[in-house]
Amino acid sequence: MSVSMYTLTVPIFQRGLKTLSTYLDKAEAYAKEKGIDSSILVNARLAPDMLPLSGQFQRATDSAKFGITRLTSTDAPKFEDNEATIAELRERLEKAEAYLATVTPEMLEGTEKSEVTRSLGGKTITLSGQEYLAAFALPNFYFHIAMAHAILRNQGAPVGKMDYLGSFG
Repeated sequence: MSVSMYTLTVPIFQRGLKTLSTYLDKAEAYAKEKGIDSSILVNARLAPDMLPLSGQFQRATDSAKFGITRLTSTDAPKFEDNEATIAELRERLEKAEAYLATVTPEMLEGTEKSEVTRSLGGKTITLSGQEYLAAFALPNFYFHIAMAHAILRNQGAPVGKMDYLGSFG
């Protein structure tokens, strides 16, 4: 029994974006409760050489949209990467969600065999669509969600494992 590339992309990306939306809700409530400027959270990072929370949201949404467009050889919607507030990060999530809503199962039919060429770590590699999704697109997507989670936890925001996993049913 095979699983469609659509099932392995769009619903998974949509679920991850919902997780990020939950993080924004919790970050906003935490900032209000503690009387801190929410921009402190948006600009927080785990280490000086890592992206801030805003960058994690940018890369997660990019991973979702580019995951689809690289598989389908279509153009990705352009996002400016200039979000500086929780409201702007929400807007970015909404744009990514709107894009994913346009993707149909038919668009991804056969993409498991398509070739995706990427420059990674200074070398160019070509992967099948299935390899690209399994070895790069999904791990990269989840990495940035996990880093957003870690940044918020590090700042004291009450996010936990079930926030990361999302709701079921």
